[in-house]
Amino acid sequence: MTGTVRLHAQAKVNLRLKVFALGESGYHAIETVFQRLALADLVTVSASAGEGTDLDMVGDPALVAATGDADRNLALVAARSYLARSAWDAHVSVRIQKSIPVGAGLGGGSADAAAVLRGLDALAPSPLPAADLLELACTIGSDVPFLLSDDVLSIGWGRGERLLPLPALPPRPVLLGIPAAHVSTMDAYSWLGRARGAAPGPPELPADAFVSWESAAGHAENDFEPVVSERLPMIPAIRASFTGRGARISMLTGSGAAVFGVFDPNGPGVPAADTTQWREIRTATAAHVVPLERLD
Repeated sequence: MTGTVRLHAQAKVNLRLKVFALGESGYHAIETVFQRLALADLVTVSASAGEGTDLDMVGDPALVAATGDADRNLALVAARSYLARSAWDAHVSVRIQKSIPVGAGLGGGSADAAAVLRGLDALAPSPLPAADLLELACTIGSDVPFLLSDDVLSIGWGRGERLLPLPALPPRPVLLGIPAAHVSTMDAYSWLGRARGAAPGPPELPADAFVSWESAAGHAENDFEPVVSERLPMIPAIRASFTGRGARISMLTGSGAAVFGVFDPNGPGVPAADTTQWREIRTATAAHVVPLERLD
């Protein structure tokens, strides 16, 4: 089958992120709460006769440049992995209109990869079974299984691949603070390991922890935040700015370096202070996953 689909690759934040011991797999086990955002890259996936893959990245030149080597882009990794797993002979073209900041902990690359998997599965003559598609997502990145799902709020365990969907919370305005600095996930894990020694055992997350924004605020935390804040002093500055403007939750997402603030429905009460340390993006928590659109 040939054709073209367009998808919104929505960003995510982590309302909670706890890091546990290193497992036999060589990866740290985590407990996280994923929240999908309205902010999204626009991903167009086309399949035609032939073979191979190509990628066209458009948008702000600085943002496009920050995505790095196109051949290693997760969107192309996803396309090649899908074609190999499904034994589908096709040429796949991917076009990404980039809006999600790169290297910020917002899952932009993973969202693009998940969008490509969804798009190809919609176009494929023989779509993959759901279990195979999930397994494929797990091989690409820890955030990809959630971003492949139809859920806007989920608890994730393991590497993030074991998911428990939660009822969506009412949409709320969100501010993102994006510093110029980037944080390597590998560095963040190294800093955390040196700072605390032995990893703690898994805590017991109450069943009603994320049934409302009020209860979510009481359980929102990120193990990476102290060690990243030590090295990037603008992180606590952004948090303080958001809290001072009325954020109910203000914290680091993922391993950073973005900070997000979740506000009451009326949104931030005070404009941003003039600063060269970070830029701000206004968005909101997502009410739903945007359906894909068939273009032909």
